[in-house]
Amino acid sequence: MATQKLYAGAKLREVRTTLQHTQKDFAARLGVSLPYLNQMENNNRPVSTTVVLALASEFGMDVTELASGDTERLVSDMREILSDPVFEGHIIPLADLQLTASNAPGLARAFIKLHQSHRQTHERLAYLDGALGREDARASPSPWEEVRDFFHYCDNYIDPIDRAAEYFASSTNGPHALRRIALESLEKSDIKVTFDDVDALRRYVPETGVLHMSARAAHETQTFQLLLQVALTRQNDLLEATLDLARFHSTSARDIAKIGLANYFAGAALMPYRAFLDMAQGCRHDLEVLAGHFGASIEQVAHRLSTLQRPGAKGIPFFFVRVDQAGTITKRHSATRLQFARFGGACPLWNVHRAFETPGRFLRQLAETPDGVRYLSLARDISKPAGRFGAPVRRYAISLGCEVRHAPALVYGDGMDTNRASAFEPIGISCRICERKACHQRSVPPLERQLTVNANLRDILPYQVE
Repeated sequence: MATQKLYAGAKLREVRTTLQHTQKDFAARLGVSLPYLNQMENNNRPVSTTVVLALASEFGMDVTELASGDTERLVSDMREILSDPVFEGHIIPLADLQLTASNAPGLARAFIKLHQSHRQTHERLAYLDGALGREDARASPSPWEEVRDFFHYCDNYIDPIDRAAEYFASSTNGPHALRRIALESLEKSDIKVTFDDVDALRRYVPETGVLHMSARAAHETQTFQLLLQVALTRQNDLLEATLDLARFHSTSARDIAKIGLANYFAGAALMPYRAFLDMAQGCRHDLEVLAGHFGASIEQVAHRLSTLQRPGAKGIPFFFVRVDQAGTITKRHSATRLQFARFGGACPLWNVHRAFETPGRFLRQLAETPDGVRYLSLARDISKPAGRFGAPVRRYAISLGCEVRHAPALVYGDGMDTNRASAFEPIGISCRICERKACHQRSVPPLERQLTVNANLRDILPYQVE
């Protein structure tokens, strides 16, 4: 396999501007000529080995950051946006999108934000009569989308909170000790914890200082919720400082993000970074082994694996996604080149949908996306009972995966024929941006393709994609 060249012009410019260096000064410290640096910053030349080593030695930079997945994320998001009917007749070549994402990522993010605003405005038109005269009639981003994108472009790794959680758990030895420390920490804040026969997992009453926990919940869920309350109570200043940096547009988005950050702290405390990374590598990322060792659920473990992106100590780049029974994506993150659709459901050919048919079992799949990248995908259903008869059971399916080159590091890769091309199932991202011409599960025609309709022919699809 040919070595992939590294183009990281935007990252080089970001480092240089952060250091407040001119191109001349920066080139001198990197040991290259000024024209050569200029060419690298404009992605006319790949970043050389000399420059990579100089970045590490001169500036102490984690050089893995040069190959961040922002470009793939931005390209995927822009392609999906361009499937909007408003752009009908305007075909933007993929190469142009890749050039924009790599050379002008700020412009790409502005374009994505502009389309979000357009879509929100369009949706509000349906309620125009009710909106007239209201102060909040101005279009604004959806709070959920704001928070989703915040974590998405942070690579799902929040360093200050991750390290604070790791420090909190450093004095413990196992989940039982962590639960005790969490209870003691809440007691120091004058919070009394009671375990009651109630449906709500956690309910804190500030007026009384009582934290009501559901006695019906699973033990790992109780521990997680205790840690979440610790984050809200003992780490509030850190959470607020992180939220200040995020600059959310609405109070609702900030409130949602705060819960998200508290959840992040709870997961990072339950599964401290270094200990979790070492254990994951030692057991070859066996989710059940990790869940048993850290007293966590399968979903918590899978989500935590997708966050192991600490500079200088990165784990395997995973994608993680959760879907409901309708196929709608409710959680998504990818540290790989695979990026999920921002809107709608996931590809029906993906094994995550079949997980509902085989409860309690891990499903493995070798899959290939239209760009030729191959993945090992793991899927499993998740059931969350309420702990009493008659209460609704929440059912989801999760998927965790990585590029197939990492398969030897996963116990789930054992016995799979990764060298046989026919073993890989063709999957896509979204029908609108999927380039496959003859997919039997296609719901809508692909973007940038001409269609031919033949009344005398009915094949897999009612039309042919040129």
